Amino acid sequence: MELHRKTVNAVVASDSKTKNKKQQSSQSQQTSLYLTNAVFFTFFFSVAYFLLHQWRDKIRTSTPLHILTISEIAAGVSLIFSVIYLMSFFGIGIIFQSSAVHYDEEEDEAHIAKNSGSCLAGVSPEKPALPPKISVKKVDLAPVPEVILSSDDKEIVRAVVSGSIPSYSLESKLGDCKRAAAIRNQVVERVTGRSLEGLPMEGFDYDSILGQCCEMPIGFVQIPVGVAGPLLLDGKEYTVPMATTEGCLVASTNRGCKAIYVSGGASAVVLRDGMTRAPVVRFNSAKRASQLKFFLEDSQNFDSLSHIFNKSSRFARLQSIKATMAGKNLYIRFTCSTGDAMGMNMVSKGVQNVLDFLQSDFPDMDVIGISGNFCSDKKAAAVNWIEGRGKSVVCEAVIKEEVVKKVLKSSVKSLVELNMLKNLTGSAMAGALGGFNAHSSNIVSAIYLATGQDPAQNVESSHCMTMMEAVNDGKDLHISVTMPCIEVGTVGGGTQLASQSACLNLLGVKGASKESPGANSRTLATIVAGSVLAGELSLMSAIAAGQLVKSHMKYNRSSKDVSKVAS
Repeated sequence: MELHRKTVNAVVASDSKTKNKKQQSSQSQQTSLYLTNAVFFTFFFSVAYFLLHQWRDKIRTSTPLHILTISEIAAGVSLIFSVIYLMSFFGIGIIFQSSAVHYDEEEDEAHIAKNSGSCLAGVSPEKPALPPKISVKKVDLAPVPEVILSSDDKEIVRAVVSGSIPSYSLESKLGDCKRAAAIRNQVVERVTGRSLEGLPMEGFDYDSILGQCCEMPIGFVQIPVGVAGPLLLDGKEYTVPMATTEGCLVASTNRGCKAIYVSGGASAVVLRDGMTRAPVVRFNSAKRASQLKFFLEDSQNFDSLSHIFNKSSRFARLQSIKATMAGKNLYIRFTCSTGDAMGMNMVSKGVQNVLDFLQSDFPDMDVIGISGNFCSDKKAAAVNWIEGRGKSVVCEAVIKEEVVKKVLKSSVKSLVELNMLKNLTGSAMAGALGGFNAHSSNIVSAIYLATGQDPAQNVESSHCMTMMEAVNDGKDLHISVTMPCIEVGTVGGGTQLASQSACLNLLGVKGASKESPGANSRTLATIVAGSVLAGELSLMSAIAAGQLVKSHMKYNRSSKDVSKVAS
């Protein structure tokens, strides 16, 4: 018995020494590899910085870029070699680690198989059992009616639930966006213990949102789309798509469109077209910050700054720069045209170019953030209400007296009085910021959702002042809406999705305008303003006539059993 115990201890000690030697060799190779990679990384970034600095100096001094010095040629060759090395050898450390792990596992398994038939088979040495390669939790894989998974998919669900596979990596690992969404749908159910029945999976192109619209999808939400119109605007008729879950909204806007149509139509003017971005930078003193402020606002420097800014895009064109100070902090509001795109990414790239350019003349400038909220994006702000952001539009119409009576069931006098006391005085009493209207946000949100705009920009895009007055000897009604911040685009973002693209096509503004860049997005902005005009006209008439509650009880409080109707 004593001899048997000594034999076991000798085998265990031998295994331990062998493993220690392998581990030491592996660690030594990894350390040398990491040091080599670190040296080449440092070399790569140093050379790249040198070349970029030289390139910027050439631009400032108008030196041709193709004329190279010996140091620049050497730096270029060094950059190429460092890139080749990093591309060829950077993954060795990971591969080595992976191979080392697999090698140890194979050795362990071989050792167990070798000794399984010997006298050691019945002995339990002090050696822990090998862990499983993927540790998963036991989960219930009862299928949900809308999502049917294969056996392979169920294994992936187990791996994601256990944490072995990150949920966000499913698309890249599987190469199938729809399959990834279905698996993630089931993972969410199992992790949360909540049913997702009713959230549809089928009928959506998940490939179309990859990398541009929504990450980690588990399905899609259905929002009904109605149409209002025709809206007669600037001599053209538009059928306006509106995505909403609110009853009465489409019907009310449609009534307003009818009143505008039979009165001869509405007209709109785009006053400004410029997206903004305002970084915040900091200096050691207010005096130093003021020097940059004066530099930026000097008209003699604008041409060079706009040249740097406009290089970011074919359509970006810098319009103005406004800087304001808060102590030693400087907020710089850049405004530029962006073609048919809404333009947030475009203006941000241009701003980054200018900041990099300014860094050479103002090396003590500390860029705190590319956005300092002086822009101001997705927030109600006085700077947008006064200066405008995106498209600034005014839309107007004259509604005839008989139309006010027959279609709107109201009177010119009561509408003018209600508008003054509600939209103007009432909003002022409430301290409204850009909210001098009845419900412009309703129409803006519905059109934004239908046409693929950023719904969060409804905040400033709904800034609106509704004006009404009696004209033509007090018989007819002049109504106008002034909207300084309509932020829309017809390319990029959600406008590329199939449903939203169809709605843009319905309006005749799909994609970029080939004849005049920016024309489609400006037309869409006027359509938004014209639809708001129709919505304001109808809702104000309903309130003046005491019809608001009655109409909502009729259209927004249905007591029908939909399941029985469907059956």
